[in-house]
Amino acid sequence: MDYKPSVLIVEDERIIAMDLKFKLSRLGFCVKAAVPSGEKALDFLSQSRPDLILMDIMLEGQLDGVETTQQISERHKGIPVIYITAFTDAATYDRAMATRPLAFLSKPVAMEDLQAAVKTALGRENGSNAVN
Repeated sequence: MDYKPSVLIVEDERIIAMDLKFKLSRLGFCVKAAVPSGEKALDFLSQSRPDLILMDIMLEGQLDGVETTQQISERHKGIPVIYITAFTDAATYDRAMATRPLAFLSKPVAMEDLQAAVKTALGRENGSNAVN
């Protein structure tokens, strides 16, 4: 059986999470979970380690995607993060960039953009290749 890279989707809009899961499955990735909040993402990561995280910035719960990514970086080093967002103001964008994401994808996410971003992210060995 071939190895399929695993992905955690952190997205509070169920239809978008389902669409991402479908697209990732078609691209040959294994979606380990899709969770709607930063808190649930951190709970998931306490028990499992995906190869990649797709992170929305605006989430349910107390933590937004940027805060969640900061905590993931501190607790679970080396998991690449790609942000997916519908809109971002300049201050949020600056906060997000400080977490060194590997990419930003705009919603709705096109299959070609998703494929390029995840393949690039999984081909890199560490956060030093983050978006500049």
